[in-house]
Amino acid sequence: MSVARQVVVVEADGGSRGNPGPAGYGAVVIDPATGEPLAEAAEYIGVATNNVAEYRGLIAGLTAAKALFPDAGEALRVHVRMDSKLVVEQMSGRWKIKHPDMKPLAARAAAILPPSSVTYEWIPRAQNKHADRLANEAMDAGRDGRQWEASASTAALDAPSARTPSPVQGPPGDQAAGAAKARAALAAARGAAAPAADALFSLAEEPVESGGEPTESGGEPTDAHPAPQQPAGTPQTGWGAAPDLGAPATLVLLRHGETALTPEKRFSGSGGTDPELSAVGRGQAERAAGHFAALGTVQEIVSSPLRRCRETAAAVAARLGLDVRIDESLRETDFGAWEGLTFGEVRERYGDDLTAWLASPDTAPTGGGESFTQVAERVAAARDRLVARYAGRTVLLVTHVTPIKTFVRLALGAPPEALFRMELSAASISTVAYYGDGNASVRLLNDTSHLR
Repeated sequence: MSVARQVVVVEADGGSRGNPGPAGYGAVVIDPATGEPLAEAAEYIGVATNNVAEYRGLIAGLTAAKALFPDAGEALRVHVRMDSKLVVEQMSGRWKIKHPDMKPLAARAAAILPPSSVTYEWIPRAQNKHADRLANEAMDAGRDGRQWEASASTAALDAPSARTPSPVQGPPGDQAAGAAKARAALAAARGAAAPAADALFSLAEEPVESGGEPTESGGEPTDAHPAPQQPAGTPQTGWGAAPDLGAPATLVLLRHGETALTPEKRFSGSGGTDPELSAVGRGQAERAAGHFAALGTVQEIVSSPLRRCRETAAAVAARLGLDVRIDESLRETDFGAWEGLTFGEVRERYGDDLTAWLASPDTAPTGGGESFTQVAERVAAARDRLVARYAGRTVLLVTHVTPIKTFVRLALGAPPEALFRMELSAASISTVAYYGDGNASVRLLNDTSHLR
């Protein structure tokens, strides 16, 4: 006996407050004849990009549709509607999937139902309110340290009046039994669909500027899924606050290449001999230059005045065709009498001073060096100037260990002792994006993949 043809609409969406940042997805299966929701799904997925969240929403929606009609087989027809042009075009086969981290997600989505059973349509965001609301509810739940619950959802308030009638028609089938099966299938699918956390962090080295085309590396513009406004009088802080809609100022922090002192782990600040790059360091600078040339995202270059940074910056500038601006505030800490010494040598010669320095950011190295508090003050001032000057742009800062760690520490709101808990290799890359509302997002820390 033949199975009656079943036709449903799936609307799906995903969002990230930071891109990458705290992310979630939402999906709803809809009866195309009445516009009523048959099943909903939403989940907070931790830190991810918009693209990852959107694909996760698609996977959840298709999983729910299949669970509603487990016996339909090829008789099931699903019409997917999303406001992500990237996902729609890639799943329709019109755009290639180039990013290696997107391919497994697309493959998982494609394997849920036979390709001939699924069609895709791009819709404006205004017509995707139900899934958008679910995604925001999931992100709000994650912010509050809880999981999204269907019983608390307000997404149904958007349906069906805000939805344009779908071009497909067909009976929805047994809704009550199917909805229960859909919930069970979604619970089982959540863990299997989640990419590894380290892969999520690697998806977007640079943010996409507001208004730009969607890309596999950065997703939709970062303002695509703002957090809902909180009630009057509620402090607007952190990633739960409504974000500024402008593109961030992105500071890409490149540590200089090795000098002769680097592999020996000697104190090398702004009060020492100002060493040049070693042969290894020059090779690292060239590989960093090739990395940034391939990315094509850096628009300005600013360097510490010290020689090792100027040489590293010059290598990158030559490849990018950019000038280098010198900023005195990006210089390394002055380590005073410790310059050129190893940690062990300082412990032997200035043991009490070293112990005091490790215990307090206000203590300076022996012989009139700088304290970490002093360094933080000048780095914070430099940050404010740079963020104001390069709003909406990506600037490469070629600098040193302490300034880079300080940029990251301040962005995270971490205490001064966090400086001793960060590893920062020569020629490594760290990225911090600063938004107009005062929030910051640390994208990368100590990335050396370009050196391999």
